[in-house]
Amino acid sequence: MTWDGFQCKFQQIRDNKAFEMFVIAVIILSSLLIGVRTYPLPETALTFLWVMDYAVTLFFLIEILIRMAAEDRLRDFFKKGWNVFDFVIVVVSLIPLDDSEYALIARMLRLFRVMRLISFIPELRVLVSALISALPRMGYVALLMFIIFYLYAVIGNLLFAQINPVLWGDLGISLLTLFRVATFEDWTDVMYETMAVYPLSWIFYLTFIFFSAFVFLNMMIGIVVEVLDEEHKKMMREEEQEAQQQEQSHIDRLENEVAGLHAKLDQLLAATSLTTGESASKS
Repeated sequence: MTWDGFQCKFQQIRDNKAFEMFVIAVIILSSLLIGVRTYPLPETALTFLWVMDYAVTLFFLIEILIRMAAEDRLRDFFKKGWNVFDFVIVVVSLIPLDDSEYALIARMLRLFRVMRLISFIPELRVLVSALISALPRMGYVALLMFIIFYLYAVIGNLLFAQINPVLWGDLGISLLTLFRVATFEDWTDVMYETMAVYPLSWIFYLTFIFFSAFVFLNMMIGIVVEVLDEEHKKMMREEEQEAQQQEQSHIDRLENEVAGLHAKLDQLLAATSLTTGESASKS
């Protein structure tokens, strides 16, 4: 069998849904194996877990090699960010650190294998891509939020430091107190304490909660929803393009096979005519 034949087999394995589900099951199993090690276990169980860990590592190596071999060109594999992500995780998990002082690091690195679920489940890929794409826009909202926090922290320190220095003693403590208010963690106790001295201090808290909990939070949610919708559309376009590429690749392969068959047929016809000519000359 030629390399094109092997490559076709690898592509069939890669695109097989049962194979994808099996890989997902192995990823979950590898995560459970690491979780089980957090409990006290007998020596036999630890040996079994050690063998299973190496078997999972070997499976991941074979799986990533199949996916690399299934590409028409090797560099096409590394053009996709999620493929690079999977490749890095598999390569890192191959580092033999179990019998050294870096065994803890090895376990932590193997724990990252559970993140391969993101690359195998399309919806998780969309969520992560949307989060990454939304970070720049969310950064501006976070900057505006920090400005509001800073202003209110300084005002709170100036007004309430004498009432309760534990909560409003300096800028840093005031920022922590405002974060407590923004997350609604017993914020009414803080408000009633200052209202005993400044009856109108409720205006300070309600306006801050309005900005932090309602305005900025909804802005963050709006950005994420918008980017998530864009990522869904982008994923659909990529799936259509990938389907078209696979169809075109299949057509090209069939055309090459047909051309090869035509060439063999021409050779057989030429050989047949030559044999016929030799027989006629002998007669």
